[in-house]
Amino acid sequence: MNDDFNIPTETLAESEHYLVWTSEEPDGETIYHIDLGQVTLHFFREEWVEFLGLLRGIKPA
Repeated sequence: MNDDFNIPTETLAESEHYLVWTSEEPDGETIYHIDLGQVTLHFFREEWVEFLGLLRGIKPA
């Protein structure tokens, strides 16, 4: 049996319209995903850390 379809995932946050989750790839890499309706963004760990830093820098209007 091919185990490629048994990639562990974990939901980090969820709202009515959006979802943030991770997947543990067969090579050991954790991938972070943001589902925004019909668009999904995928980040490697280093990219995810940079993206979170970017979001923290947003000033409220």
